[in-house]
Amino acid sequence: MNNTPLAPVTVIGLGLMGQALAGAFLKAGHPTTVWNRTSSKADRLVAAGARSAPTVGDALAAGPLTILCLTDYDAVYELLGPDEIDLTGTTLINLTSGSSGQAREAAEWAARRGAHYLDGAIMAIPAGIGTADAVILHSGPQQVFEAHEPTLAALGTVTHLGADHGLASLYDVAGLAMMWSVLNAWLQGTALLRTAGVDAATFAPFARQIAAGVADWLPGYAEQIDKGAFPAEVSALETDARAMDHLIEESEAVGVNAELPRLIKAMAERAIAAGHGGEQYPVLIEEFGKPHTG
Repeated sequence: MNNTPLAPVTVIGLGLMGQALAGAFLKAGHPTTVWNRTSSKADRLVAAGARSAPTVGDALAAGPLTILCLTDYDAVYELLGPDEIDLTGTTLINLTSGSSGQAREAAEWAARRGAHYLDGAIMAIPAGIGTADAVILHSGPQQVFEAHEPTLAALGTVTHLGADHGLASLYDVAGLAMMWSVLNAWLQGTALLRTAGVDAATFAPFARQIAAGVADWLPGYAEQIDKGAFPAEVSALETDARAMDHLIEESEAVGVNAELPRLIKAMAERAIAAGHGGEQYPVLIEEFGKPHTG
């Protein structure tokens, strides 16, 4: 039997997600210190075995690893910025939502204060924390991640993306783009079928099959994007654009909002006008990669 004590961990910020993080560490057996501006939010965790630190400085001193889960990056600086807060030698893992630019700036700030720093993103709801379904993304120095990976594993499936501190935030928003795009497409299709009396539950299995089929295309399409070559192996963009017209016309004919397909059709038209009509759909990456100028 391995009786080696588990590493201590501190969690600062006890909103719903912060409470879930601290609870997962406790459940896994890690000595857990918590701090929150409203101390009563720690009551349930203290009852489960956590220690509530009286000050931020005391919380940081409780162990070598501190997890931050705050409202925004300004809150991070407000709490940890005062001169009396000593960050020398500590490791901060910031799971506060923000942009890639904010993550990189925070990493530079932490380095000036003598701290090791990883930025992260939580791809889960609070109830999922502590299960394999909770994906926690980390970016920053690999050696810092590896030093604390056994502790972080209590939270779910932990992943290191690379040395660039901004990667976790970028993966986060890229994942949201995927999520919303899939859901919006499903809502568009559901709205169309409801005009013929087909309910959402009936359409959902078919929609799921389509989504899974499209997902299978991604590795091949990614290869085209990375090579910068888009041979029309399945369908040319100009053919897809005609199908977009059909979707727009059908939506308008049955009284369904056509803004989303019109937006995508406008991007396709620009790519075709630039001479890409005979290439495959991923050539639209050129349009997605441009800033909006309208």
